[in-house]
Amino acid sequence: MNLRLSALAATLLATAASASAQPSADEAAFRATYKELIETNTTLSVGSCTLAAQRMAARLKAAGFGEEDLHLIVEPDHPKEGNLVAILPGSDPKLKAILLLAHIDVVEANRADWQRDPFSLVEENGYFYARGASDDKAQAAVWVDTLARFKREGYKPKRTIKMALTCGEETAGAFNGAQYLAAKERQLIDAEFALNEGAGGLLDETGKPVVLNIQAGEKFPQNYSVEVTNPGGHSARPVRENAIYRLSDALIRLRGYDFAVQSNAATRGYFGAMAKLLPDAAAPAMAAFAANPADAKAAATIAAADPSWNAVLRTTCVATMIEGGHATNALPQRARANVNCRIFPGTSVEAVRQELERVIGDPQVKIGTLETRSEIAPPPPLSDRVIGPAKKAASEVFPGVPLVPQMAAGGTDGAFLTPAGIPTYGLSGFFSDREGSHAHGLNERMRVKSLMDGRAFLYRLVKLYSAG
Repeated sequence: MNLRLSALAATLLATAASASAQPSADEAAFRATYKELIETNTTLSVGSCTLAAQRMAARLKAAGFGEEDLHLIVEPDHPKEGNLVAILPGSDPKLKAILLLAHIDVVEANRADWQRDPFSLVEENGYFYARGASDDKAQAAVWVDTLARFKREGYKPKRTIKMALTCGEETAGAFNGAQYLAAKERQLIDAEFALNEGAGGLLDETGKPVVLNIQAGEKFPQNYSVEVTNPGGHSARPVRENAIYRLSDALIRLRGYDFAVQSNAATRGYFGAMAKLLPDAAAPAMAAFAANPADAKAAATIAAADPSWNAVLRTTCVATMIEGGHATNALPQRARANVNCRIFPGTSVEAVRQELERVIGDPQVKIGTLETRSEIAPPPPLSDRVIGPAKKAASEVFPGVPLVPQMAAGGTDGAFLTPAGIPTYGLSGFFSDREGSHAHGLNERMRVKSLMDGRAFLYRLVKLYSAG
C-alpha cells in the first residue's frame, strides 16, 4: 500500500512539474508568432517578405486590429518584398507617435552547411536555432506580440504606437522597405523616435547580466571594388604578371593595415562604463582610453582583446568576396574582390577609398566605390525622454544592471530614418555571451531565456513610452 501511495505521489509530482514547465497561454501565443515568422522563408533569393507581412497582419487582425490600421505596403516592381505598418491610435493628438521598427528579411542560409534546418525553429539546450532567430525576427515577433497583447488587454495608449516590419535590410542594393517608407510613406510612419535592433545586453561566464546597451549611432557600411585587369594569355605560357597574384598582393597589404583610432561620446562612455563592469584584463586600458582617447597603447590593448571592441575603435575594411579568371586553361584577364568597410561616423566614403588606394599602393589596382546605401546618419540625441523610461523598464526586468549607450559596429535601417527626422535607437533587451548569436553565420541562435526576458522588457518599455 505504501509503495502504491509513493508511486502515486511520484506520478502527481511529475505531472505537476510537467505542467509548470509548460509555457503560459500568453507565452505560447508569442512562441507561435515567432515560429511562424521564422519558418516563413524571407531570403531575397527564394523567400517572400510579403507572405511574412501578411501572416503577421493576420495575427494582429485576430487580436482585434481593424483593416484601417493595418497597411500592407508592396511596391509593384518588388512583389515579394512587402512591408507591414500597423497602428494603435493614441488618445492624445498632441503627442507624436513612437515607431517600432524591425526588418523581416534574413541572410541566405545553405541547409547543407547547417547542423539543423535553418528554416525550422528548433529549441535545444536552452537556445532557439534558425536563420533569423536573432537577426531580426526575434524583435519583429516581439513587436507583433506586444501590439496584439495591448489590443487584447484593451490598453488605450496616450501616444500612438506604430509598427513597421520592413524588407531588404540584409542585402546591399536590394529594394529597402525602410528607405521606401521614409521617402514615399513618411506620414504613415512619422514618429518622434523609433526603437529598432542594434543593441542587446552582455552576459558573463555564469550567464549573469552585466550590462544592457542602447544604441545611439552606428558605423556606415560601404562596399568597394578592388580590381586588376591585364591581357591574360595561355596557361601553358605563364608569366609573373598575373591578375590574381596582383590582387592577392593588394589584399595581403589590406589585411595588415589598421585604420586610425577614432572616438566619440558614445564610444568613450561605453568603454568608461565597461571598465567598471568587466573583470577583464583589458579593463584598465578601457578606463585609460575613456580618459584619453589619444592613448595609443590603451587602444591597442582593447583592440587585441576582442574584435567587437576593435570594431568600434576605428573604420574597418575586410575582403568579403572574390572572383577572377575566365577559363581553367587561361591566364586571368580580370580579378576582383569586394571589400566591405564599416566607416566611423564623421569619415567620408571618398576619404576611405583614398586610404585604401594609399594602403594598397599599386596603380594597377583600381579601387571603385560601389552603391552607397544611404546618407551618413548622425548619432541621435540621448535625451531624458528616451533614456528615462528605458532605465525604468530595465530596473524592473533587469534589476541592478546598468543601461550603457554604445555605437553599433554594424549598420541598421536606422540609417534611413534618422536622416529623415525620426531618430532611431537600438534597444532590445536580448542578452548574449561574448560568443554572440552567430547572426549572419551558421547555426544562428537565440537564448530562450534572453528572448523571453527581452519580450517582457520591451512590453513594459513601449507601455511607458506610449503613456506619454
